Amino acid sequence: MANIKKSTSKFSALIPLFVFVFTFLGVGINQNDFYALPAPIAVITGIIVAFLLFKQSLNSKINTLLKGCGDDKILTMCLIYLLAGAFAAITNATGSVDTIVNLGLDYIAIEYIYVGIFIIAGFLSVSTGTSVGAIVALTPIVVGFADKSNVELAILCGALLGGSMFGDNLSVISDTTIAATQSLGTKMSDKFKENVKIVLPAALLTIIILIFQGLGLEATETETVGYDYSVVKIIPYVLVIILSIIGLNVFATLLLGVISAGILGILYGDFTLIESTKIAYTGFTNMTEIFLLSLLTGGLAALVERNGGIEFLLINIKKLISNKTTAQLGIGALVSTINMAIANNTVSIIIAGPIAKKINDEYALDNKKTASILDIFACIFQGLLPYGAQVLMILSFTKGKIDYVDLVSNSWYLLLLFIYTILFINFNSFKFSRLKH
Repeated sequence: MANIKKSTSKFSALIPLFVFVFTFLGVGINQNDFYALPAPIAVITGIIVAFLLFKQSLNSKINTLLKGCGDDKILTMCLIYLLAGAFAAITNATGSVDTIVNLGLDYIAIEYIYVGIFIIAGFLSVSTGTSVGAIVALTPIVVGFADKSNVELAILCGALLGGSMFGDNLSVISDTTIAATQSLGTKMSDKFKENVKIVLPAALLTIIILIFQGLGLEATETETVGYDYSVVKIIPYVLVIILSIIGLNVFATLLLGVISAGILGILYGDFTLIESTKIAYTGFTNMTEIFLLSLLTGGLAALVERNGGIEFLLINIKKLISNKTTAQLGIGALVSTINMAIANNTVSIIIAGPIAKKINDEYALDNKKTASILDIFACIFQGLLPYGAQVLMILSFTKGKIDYVDLVSNSWYLLLLFIYTILFINFNSFKFSRLKH
């Protein structure tokens, strides 16, 4: 956050933050829709309470708010969101999403359909940066496929949910990745490499389980369908993934992705040059909510920090922390608790990020590992929440054919990731301790 002088630790300074969270949560429960109230409006209610509650002069509070909104990490995050939005909009307009889905379904034998859906959902989510987008694209296909074959819908949907969260967590254009890396001040490529070490064992074990569950499935005539696609249209996704892994600056990576997708769309006649600029701008506007949310949350956090709220949280969290292991577990518990309260993993990371950064620095943790842990725990709990967007979306598409227990009990990836992440944190801390001695 901005360098703002902090006062004495005070619980009362957290009240505006609680107002934001409970406003968002309360409206969501009341409307049975956690996206009914735009999150930026909920943040503004917290800011209004902060202005009424805190005792500095009006000009001082305005300056603090603006410094928080104008923090370099917040602004960097916002600009990345805009480019990610443009990339997603243009690749969608070229039909790249349909290409990924149809390419996968065309080459998957029926006995590998469970693991195939997991992989397709993972690649689609990594490429587009959104688990919800992957779920919206794939769930109708999955439901239709189950209706016409002998495959288990619950297993298909569990694989879809797991694959979507796997990709969202790893994607360099995902809101959660952007928020986590900017909060901890680490490169996306470094966070990606660290993240892979944690999620890959859980993903490989999930693949083994899904292959085993698919044994014995036999194809019927209704399943031998041909799909139309052009492999060339996945090039922008592959380009962005490769450039991100090799560590090219994120702005350059996304800009090259947007340009390559635009050229491809123009060459294929999907849109003209002028139309491509309008599509890119639509992508910008699609990110308005998360853009404003990040900006306003930065301002609210600065007000809370200035009046001792962040210091109060740190002091009390530190009472539960005795070493690097408990520090990392504490960060995971913090973001998970916030996520359970507001059912939004990106917002959870934005709120928990400044506190995680302070704990990270005080206990000399690895920035990229902390960013990964922050993102992973938010991903796990978002995927398991019965009132989370991902679960609700799948259940709504299945129209009562499966229930929440059916879905989550078949979401092997999320369950295994939770277990492995806990083991990873403890094992690495134990190994570090042995090396010191």
